[in-house]
Amino acid sequence: MPAGGIPKAGSGIPWATMGNPSYPVAFVAADAPRRTKPSNYPEPFASRMAGRRKQPLGDLFGITSFGVNLTRLAPGAVSALRHAHTRQDEFAYILEGHPTLHTDEGRRRLSPGMCAGFKGGTGNAHRLINETSDDVVYLEVGDRAPGDEGSYPDDDLKALLIEGKWKFVHKDGSPYDPVR
Repeated sequence: MPAGGIPKAGSGIPWATMGNPSYPVAFVAADAPRRTKPSNYPEPFASRMAGRRKQPLGDLFGITSFGVNLTRLAPGAVSALRHAHTRQDEFAYILEGHPTLHTDEGRRRLSPGMCAGFKGGTGNAHRLINETSDDVVYLEVGDRAPGDEGSYPDDDLKALLIEGKWKFVHKDGSPYDPVR
């Protein structure tokens, strides 16, 4: 696989191009490469993402205005820390398994074919939890609105999207230092 994670002919990923050979127009999602970094969170939060495996799909097509991931949660794993975005819209579509959706309203069991969506700015913190003995597989989609911030009601953490990169600080805005 070349730099940037774009599959090329002969990479073992079935795909087809149309017009621009730099990006495929179709391939098998389950064959997409895994995200190399398991989490953007700093420790001690990153280790809480054990059991989550993301396969970025949108990036492979050169899509830049929104992200799409095929995500697998092992038993006991969570999708993210419970969070809400100020600008980013998020959407999840359950393909396999029965995750628990944890929001400000409480918890609700989901099943294949169900979906959940969160409009940026509503403040409704959310995450998926796999409380079953089987894997959960879902598609997650989120826009990449500049100036977005993430709040985490259950943790002393705040996320700031600066020049396309997430920066994590304490809720009071002070730099994150895991020994604090």
